[in-house]
Amino acid sequence: MDSPFTRRSGLRAALAAAVALPTLGTALSPRRAHAAEGEARLEVMSYNVRFASNNPPHTWAERRPATKEMLLRAQPHIIGTQEGLYYQLQDIESDIGANYDWVGTGVGGGSRDEFMAVFYDNRRLFPLEYEHFWLSDTPYTIASNTWGANSPRMATWVRFLDLVTNTQLYVLNTHLDHVSQNARERSATLMAERIALMKTSTPLIVTGDFNATAHNSAVYTTMLGAGLVDTWDAAKERGPAYGTFGGYKPPVLGGGRIDWILTRPTAQVHSAKMNTFSLGGQYPSDHLPVQATLTL
Repeated sequence: MDSPFTRRSGLRAALAAAVALPTLGTALSPRRAHAAEGEARLEVMSYNVRFASNNPPHTWAERRPATKEMLLRAQPHIIGTQEGLYYQLQDIESDIGANYDWVGTGVGGGSRDEFMAVFYDNRRLFPLEYEHFWLSDTPYTIASNTWGANSPRMATWVRFLDLVTNTQLYVLNTHLDHVSQNARERSATLMAERIALMKTSTPLIVTGDFNATAHNSAVYTTMLGAGLVDTWDAAKERGPAYGTFGGYKPPVLGGGRIDWILTRPTAQVHSAKMNTFSLGGQYPSDHLPVQATLTL
């Protein structure tokens, strides 16, 4: 399904041209047939940026410098973002530089809505295909909401070519409702059904704010039942176990982990952590970004 909004107007044409190639990637460069172990690693982030508000404290104008510095330091190859407004995403794109592009559309079908955007490092990844679907009984009806969610919810997935390893991967990004348990559970079931349609031989990364606690929710059980693993649990090394919803306050050990990065069991998870960066005491968001280093 095409989207009326992407990072730039030319992206859709580039995607169409890539998909039309008889053999994916035969005309794409640069590439390497074999990547060294360090080069093959992917840095992944799930980041609820908190929609841009002009009501103090923690306005977007106050938070933008902290967001910029945090992302420039982290330099992830993939950033699954939640809640970002269109102009907010444009600001982030401008701040982190020309090496990043993004795919996304507004949850209401327009540019004034929140996006579930997927940012990617274009030196490493080339988008081949993408799709948006809404978390409802009618997933291809824009802004549909049939399960009692507080507002329409959606997911965006992108199929990429990794220009270093010459392999493909899926990235699926979402944000589940914060009010309705029924909506969260049915949304997880729908995503599990969509994941089942993706080739099991192709690596998959799922990023999102699930508004449900890891290890203690039906949503978590459903997502792991879709054949995924939690990168936090699978990681060889982990940072402190902070809760991911911090409310702009210093991180708290043992808090609920509602922002996750999931992947297929075949991935090697080298490390996982919550990013606790603040700039002069200002946190980039009311959520802590979650990061994982993977080899797919």
